[in-house]
Amino acid sequence: MTIDNAFATVLKRLRKEKEESQESFSFSIGIHRTYISQLERGLKSPSLRTIEKICKALEISITEFFSQVEQEQRT
Repeated sequence: MTIDNAFATVLKRLRKEKEESQESFSFSIGIHRTYISQLERGLKSPSLRTIEKICKALEISITEFFSQVEQEQRT
């Protein structure tokens, strides 16, 4: 699995665990919903600033987020 796809899987899973729609999640971090959709489909790679916003909104450290991405990549 590519890092983009692993990132996508983790982002989508964590967002759904918080019971947030793409629309409400994107609004809370100031990013367009279609961009969140592209991230969740592995079509785009986010900037460091975007990763920081995502992790803050998900209430997870960047380290923990990428630990989950690494685990997902191995499966």
